[in-house]
Amino acid sequence: MLQKGFYLVWLLLLFGLSSSGALKDPHPELSDQEFFWGADQYDFSIMLRAGDLQCYWHFAHFGERFYLNFMVQLVTGVALDRHLSVTVNAPSGLIVGTVDDASGQIAFSVQETGFYQMCFSNFHNRFGSMQVFLNFGVYYEGQKDIEKQKEEEKKKKEEDMKQINSTLSFIEESNSRLQRFVFHMWHHYNYERMRRGADFYLLQSNSTYVNSWSAVQSLVIITAGYLQLYCLKRLFNTKPAEGDKPRC
Repeated sequence: MLQKGFYLVWLLLLFGLSSSGALKDPHPELSDQEFFWGADQYDFSIMLRAGDLQCYWHFAHFGERFYLNFMVQLVTGVALDRHLSVTVNAPSGLIVGTVDDASGQIAFSVQETGFYQMCFSNFHNRFGSMQVFLNFGVYYEGQKDIEKQKEEEKKKKEEDMKQINSTLSFIEESNSRLQRFVFHMWHHYNYERMRRGADFYLLQSNSTYVNSWSAVQSLVIITAGYLQLYCLKRLFNTKPAEGDKPRC
């Protein structure tokens, strides 16, 4: 009796799952890390090798809003192509969205309760890998007002932009002040260099002047000494008469 009751309960559970349209274990051969439950948002990056295909599943209820955003961040290899083929399939296997681009968005209202399959194919690159950033999830019932959340995010972004603008203004002012200081330093450096050049040329001119006058004065002194010696020698240059002794 216990075994019959157990089988009956098992059949009722199977029947209830099949009638609700939700899949408890759509692909038992895959690991649990490729399924996402319960959270309304996921964002992470994946690496697709050349010609690689990776699929993920996210659970969604009827009437909720499903969204998927993706962007190719990095492409490496040979014959690079930034296009990524993205497909979203319903639990029944129907294609509910497809994009073939470097970035894109897929959003729709959930019409079936179950796991929605998101497949990312890198078939455009046969010799290159790419890094893809993913952001997907669903809007659940009982979630805070989305418009209010968007308004808060907008205000936060405006405050961040104000801080960024203030930081940029401070950086620009500091850069202008630094440029002025550099200009004044360069001006003083050029003035000092010109003054040192003038001093060098003046020193060189004085050295040439001193050397020239020293050479001229030496020549004059030598010439004067030679003339004095010549004149003195002429005073003692007399022709003695025949038979006379030379005298001073």
